[in-house]
Amino acid sequence: MTELNLEADSTDITEHLYDDNPRPYLCTVCDKRFTQKGSLNVHKRIHSGDKPFVCSDCGKQFTTAGHLDRHSRIHSEEKPYKCPMCDKAFSVSGNLNRHMRVHTGDKPYVCSLCNKSFIQSGSLQTHKHRVHSNRRPYDCRCCGMLFKTNDDLKCHVRIHTGVKLFSCRHCSEHFPSHYQLKTHLLKSHNEGTWLMCHICHMRFSHKSCLNRHVRRHEIVKPYVCSECSKCFCTATELKSHLLSHSEFRQFYCS
Repeated sequence: MTELNLEADSTDITEHLYDDNPRPYLCTVCDKRFTQKGSLNVHKRIHSGDKPFVCSDCGKQFTTAGHLDRHSRIHSEEKPYKCPMCDKAFSVSGNLNRHMRVHTGDKPYVCSLCNKSFIQSGSLQTHKHRVHSNRRPYDCRCCGMLFKTNDDLKCHVRIHTGVKLFSCRHCSEHFPSHYQLKTHLLKSHNEGTWLMCHICHMRFSHKSCLNRHVRRHEIVKPYVCSECSKCFCTATELKSHLLSHSEFRQFYCS
């Protein structure tokens, strides 16, 4: 067996060539194998956060040209795949299949570390990367804050630049993130679906906010500090707490 070590990029992703394996190209981050080097290079973008393909209509970025092509159909009128349970329609059948899980409740992708389940495999990978990994290789040049993914960093940088890419189609408001735009559409234009707590009937614009709220009722604290074993309801609370174990201080008295 011969082994070829190529120079690692900024995300410490290396590749190894195994001549006697039908899938000789190995991703050393998640151990997934590929038959072609090009497929491995595309896969590596999942870990690095690199999205070189940009939609000319809305600015959304994608890891592959195929994903961009499928997304571009959203901006056209052709949506032949209709959901039999609601009025939504999709340009590709795969999107309809994933959407149907919203109605069926099927979450086939389960985290092996905490048993949390997800509708899409990409959501599971993002969850593992953000919640169960302590690596934060992306740093903000303005304030020094560290982030686990390049997308998180890009979203944060807008705080410093004031860039607001997401515009409301009903009014002149603009927002730095899709998260804030969705909240605005619900509150100001009644567009979308509110999510309701089954215990106290409070309404939320995002499922993540509802989940955090429900944990308050159930007193479940699944996020555990690796330094002192203190438990928290959300990953954000744990992240803030971890700063107490480091030398990093974001705010200084002048």
